[in-house]
Amino acid sequence: MLESSLKFLKDICKVPSPSGYEQRLAQIYRDYVQPFADSISTDVHGNVVAAINPDAAMKIMLAGHMDEIGFMIHYIDEMGFVFFSSIGGNDGAVPVGQRVWLHGRSQIPGVIGQKAMHLMSAEESGKKPLLSDLWIDIGARSKAEAEELVAVGDVITFQHDYQQLAGDRIAARGLDNKAGVFIIAETLRLLRTKFSLNANVGVFAVATVQEEIGSRGAQTAAFQVCPTTGIAVDMEQAVDYPLIRKQEFGQRDLGSGPTISRGANTNPVVYRMLIDAARREDIPYQVTAIPGTAPTDENKMQVNQAGMATGLIGVPMRYMHTPSEVVSTHDLEMCIKLLATYCSDVTELTDFTPSLRDW
Repeated sequence: MLESSLKFLKDICKVPSPSGYEQRLAQIYRDYVQPFADSISTDVHGNVVAAINPDAAMKIMLAGHMDEIGFMIHYIDEMGFVFFSSIGGNDGAVPVGQRVWLHGRSQIPGVIGQKAMHLMSAEESGKKPLLSDLWIDIGARSKAEAEELVAVGDVITFQHDYQQLAGDRIAARGLDNKAGVFIIAETLRLLRTKFSLNANVGVFAVATVQEEIGSRGAQTAAFQVCPTTGIAVDMEQAVDYPLIRKQEFGQRDLGSGPTISRGANTNPVVYRMLIDAARREDIPYQVTAIPGTAPTDENKMQVNQAGMATGLIGVPMRYMHTPSEVVSTHDLEMCIKLLATYCSDVTELTDFTPSLRDW
């Protein structure tokens, strides 16, 4: 991985970007893709659209969502303790004892607390905590003192940044889906510097907003761009760790390449082209079966206007929606190569209409 690419990944992992508050990451993304894009725009929702050949007749949309899960302050009590709500899907067992940043007028540290286990009844100690059972201690001694530092509506993230693990494994808060943003940015760079993109094909690398609360950004961005085909890039649940049944969840391993979804949410021509590209270029891949709709940007992209030929590429991830999400950088690089190859294979004559050939 290039040193500049690694720096970009670390930079976007560091900044907070809960749903609706993606602006800091958006600025880093704009700055990074500027040398590779023919046009860059930001819409009223905050989606950032970086395009090569924006006036081409055949348009490809690549989507990676900028937002991460987090929390929001909804109440400060008389003793200065801060109570919070979830932004996106948070497991109540994860936050207990974690150190967090509260992003208000300045960045304020805090600790998530709950009733000490020694003071719990037998019934209480046997239950998983709810977020309503937790609070944040910022060290304030009164409501007035706390309100000098934070306010209702301020957002909260865990104090976890990029960490290199053994080999090609990395951990960070919010890799779901900052890794996806990294992938679409790097795909744009490769298309500009190493791959041959058809002059009649435009690629729109869209860093979307608010995926964790319903893929709202992807829906409006797809309407604006109006592409023929699109690929959403997101994280996929790895199942290569103890106490999980592959018979129930399938097999998706870190380091074995990106996942390519197959099912009703994925256009069969897009699926075939992705598989063909992976085989031709010796890109390792894994197939994941999604019989219904995927809870990703692909879902909203597929039903945009008269319909879009969509696909979903995933990066296997351990410990999703925790402060320490783990992925393989090898999988990131293979995902970038697969996306760039797909974009290069599309021409203005590519027909995405399903047929018996793709059964």
